[in-house]
Amino acid sequence: MEKRDSIFPYKTSKYICYVILFRVPAPRPRQIADILPKIQNVAQTSHFLVKFVLPNSDLRRFLRKKGIEDRFIADDVGLLCSDAVLPGSALASINTAGDYQGLIERFAHTRNFTQINLEFYVDTDYKSLKFLEHWIEYIAGAANDADPSSDVYHFRMRYPKEYKTNETRVVKFERDYNRFLEYRFVGLFPLSLNSTRVSYKGSQVLKATASFSYDRYVCGESSSLARVLGKLFNDRGNEVYNIAGTDMIINDANKLNKVINGGSNNSRSNNSNQDLNIINQSSAITFGNYPVSGNIVSEGRRV
Repeated sequence: MEKRDSIFPYKTSKYICYVILFRVPAPRPRQIADILPKIQNVAQTSHFLVKFVLPNSDLRRFLRKKGIEDRFIADDVGLLCSDAVLPGSALASINTAGDYQGLIERFAHTRNFTQINLEFYVDTDYKSLKFLEHWIEYIAGAANDADPSSDVYHFRMRYPKEYKTNETRVVKFERDYNRFLEYRFVGLFPLSLNSTRVSYKGSQVLKATASFSYDRYVCGESSSLARVLGKLFNDRGNEVYNIAGTDMIINDANKLNKVINGGSNNSRSNNSNQDLNIINQSSAITFGNYPVSGNIVSEGRRV
């Protein structure tokens, strides 16, 4: 075997071997000023909102009969939800062997959604507990003229479209109310109501915990307004600005501010002056498909 002084490459009769040398950089000391902006801008768990919207069926009339008004469902029961969860999901997979020798591959075939548990404060009128109790009772086929205490009372489950809700939401937001993350549940209904313990020992706030099942969830805004603004499903929004009478399209709000306001106070480039003249000659500026007047100070905002 031939002897060589260099290691790039080392060649034999059958193989060519390469040795790649690399150096891992040493950790660089960082100042507190570099770290604080990262660890201070973290979300807090105590800012969230649960919004229930029941299906348009006899469920609402049934709950009204039990003393659960629509206003309570729309506003109060969500505020009484003391503990909620942001939903999770997992991918079910299957292993395949034999496509490549000695290799087992895994492929996803189904997306599974986990159940969620919501905990509610029980008010002195027990409406939050009645809301869960009678929703489950309605699912089990409670009839208006039937007597649940009768010896011949029986259960007949209702159709899913009568008790499943597609508009219930959990919104996680920050204290400034400008940043938030929304989850909308499709096919949600209460699956179980946990036993609630009461005791003579040390009075505490009474809470009711229920498990909810759902078919799937949608992460991000899904309202008609979000669709108009181009912010469906956590999209960044309509950031394309068309200037009437020109072919100019600006994809950044800050850039548009500089163009409209003429850049910095110190100096302006020739391109900024030219763009500013074009804007001044234009009849209107549109944000997406909507006319905007005044100075653009942020996305979707005007003064």
